[in-house]
Amino acid sequence: MAGTTHEFAAIAFEENLSLRELAPAFPGARLGVRELVVPCNGGEMFLYPFGAIVFHNVPLERREVELARLHRARPGLTTKVVRESFTVREEAGARVDIVDGMLVVDSLTPSRAAVVALIVAQSAAMEYYERIVADLFSRTTALVEPLERYGTVSLRTRGLHRFIGQAIATRSEVIVVLTFLDKPDATWDDPALDRIYDDLRAEFDLLDRYGTLTQKLQGVQEALELVLDVARDRRMWLLELAIFLLIAFEVLLEIWRWVG
Repeated sequence: MAGTTHEFAAIAFEENLSLRELAPAFPGARLGVRELVVPCNGGEMFLYPFGAIVFHNVPLERREVELARLHRARPGLTTKVVRESFTVREEAGARVDIVDGMLVVDSLTPSRAAVVALIVAQSAAMEYYERIVADLFSRTTALVEPLERYGTVSLRTRGLHRFIGQAIATRSEVIVVLTFLDKPDATWDDPALDRIYDDLRAEFDLLDRYGTLTQKLQGVQEALELVLDVARDRRMWLLELAIFLLIAFEVLLEIWRWVG
């Protein structure tokens, strides 16, 4: 296959990354608006605040070195991560296009490489959130099942409150990841970059995946709020019943005293 092949390898963590705090740990790094770019012996590593990193043309051995440095600079990063890779082929005179799942460009400039890295990072982050949402759906089904079967739910709501908070937080994080979909300013100066941006976004299906995720999260949130309302209504009914029984007991007690 003619031309030069470029490899982009993304890793998405559960935790977010503070680029300003990480910059001192990577001498020579360039801190931009969207990412922290670290030179790696001819290749480069992109770090994003939403917890994803992308290696561009970095050998596996060097990746392990940089990952170890990242873990030292940011203790507590989870070991359960999402990995994704993408290939770009650079051919002189080629038309920008997606061929067999590979991006073909006439020239991979630094600004174009940055856009590719960003989209691959977002896709890895989205896959991570898709797994989280799938787990939320499973847990929501377990909570709703007693309501469907018995018409009631448990009176314990503390765990439910935490669950609702997790669903809301996950939705907010997904929105933060997708805010980076705003087109870079460089697309105004490079029409081909604008095409690359649109083609990659369509290739990774980011907008549709985002819409599906937000709809599922909205459904989870609404189901949890319904379960919470039923639990509260049950608590209120039990409270009203307790008050009624106390009043009835007091009346019976007065009658007993009067009869006695």
